[in-house]
Amino acid sequence: MSIFKIEGGHELKGDITPQGAKNEALQIICATLLTPEKVTINNIPDIRDVNKLIYILSELGVKVEKIKNNTYTFQADEIDIDYLESEKFKKEGGSLRGSIMIVGPLLTRFGKGYIPKPGGDKIGRRRLDTHFEGFIKLGAKFRYNKDEYFYGVEAKRLKGTYMLLDEASVTGTANIIMASVLAEGETIIYNAACEPYIQQLSKMLVSMGAKIVGIGSNRLIIQGVLSLSGCEHNILPDMIEIGSWIGMAAMTRSELTIKNVSWENLGQIPNVFKKLGIKLEKKNDDIFIPKQESYKIQSDLDDSILTVSDAPWPGFTPDLLSIVLVVATQAKGSVLVHQKMFESRLFFVDKLIDMGAKIILCDPHRATVIGLNHESSLRGTTLTSPDIRAGVSLLIAALSATGKSTIHNIEQIDRGYEKIDERLRALGAKIERISDTF
Repeated sequence: MSIFKIEGGHELKGDITPQGAKNEALQIICATLLTPEKVTINNIPDIRDVNKLIYILSELGVKVEKIKNNTYTFQADEIDIDYLESEKFKKEGGSLRGSIMIVGPLLTRFGKGYIPKPGGDKIGRRRLDTHFEGFIKLGAKFRYNKDEYFYGVEAKRLKGTYMLLDEASVTGTANIIMASVLAEGETIIYNAACEPYIQQLSKMLVSMGAKIVGIGSNRLIIQGVLSLSGCEHNILPDMIEIGSWIGMAAMTRSELTIKNVSWENLGQIPNVFKKLGIKLEKKNDDIFIPKQESYKIQSDLDDSILTVSDAPWPGFTPDLLSIVLVVATQAKGSVLVHQKMFESRLFFVDKLIDMGAKIILCDPHRATVIGLNHESSLRGTTLTSPDIRAGVSLLIAALSATGKSTIHNIEQIDRGYEKIDERLRALGAKIERISDTF
């Protein structure tokens, strides 16, 4: 176990390039199971969750080769399907939320898919019903071992059908798309998630020979094919990391340039930070953030308090609400943060309150933040990272704080952010990774 030691209050400066998108990478890597041919993927982030998924695929029999940093080839031509029922898989697969997305590809190609109850962030209930209800509608038989928390689906050949998803689940949509591309006949998925990551997955599958209409909308029409071929795919920059760097620049009153952000895939992210008073400039495909001594939160048009809430794409991503909340602690004005999707994601605010932030936790889903306008800095303290996004939010708070902070459980941050301490030091941050021997 390691910890971060941070000396806050230092101005940062320079350029930073976002890593490849974590959420896209997890889907794309699972999609390599759909073909026996070689698939090359570029811009894979070197983070714990992605590396763990790559390891699971290699144990499953996928031939994985690292070509260079962030580029791998995958070839699933000799899959050991029996590995899915091994004790080793039950342990490894249960440690990663993204492992659920191997089920769709394995089910449609090999007739069976099993998964232990996936782990991941402790941010509230994350149901799997959408995934398995979709598989059942495609003709799979479902079974669940309550004693081992072990899920399974089996089918000789999936058959296309119409389905209305009960929620626009991103991972659920990805899983069902992957199951449908090799199913017999036509599948219509309505209320599908349409995030850029889903669009990227769909475009990759089309390049492999899949037939998908409606990419970018919430209604997808898929004509099943008999087989898919190999391809090469480039992963988008991580929009969550981009939002994190915007928030970090504002909190530390720093001038930063975020390189190659793929502006057309950022959705509401620039608009939401602008409503918080943060200045952003589009320079080609970069974001330039000038140094700001203060930033003022906009009111709604009727002069009521600004509310920032999450919603399915093209709404604002829930993964950045923790960042918004931290940024608001040093803004001029107040904001209501409404986290609709996960009931435990705001519980890290007690740590910010300990640092001197003025936050009222209204209930598990809503928090009101009264900005300090940089007139009273947060105070350094000892913190623990509860999940990926809260962990980075606390890291940003520590970078802006007066004094020194220690962050424990940084493995959570490493799950989603590549070599974050090295990249921040390059900007001038005083951050050190230390092995925790206690």
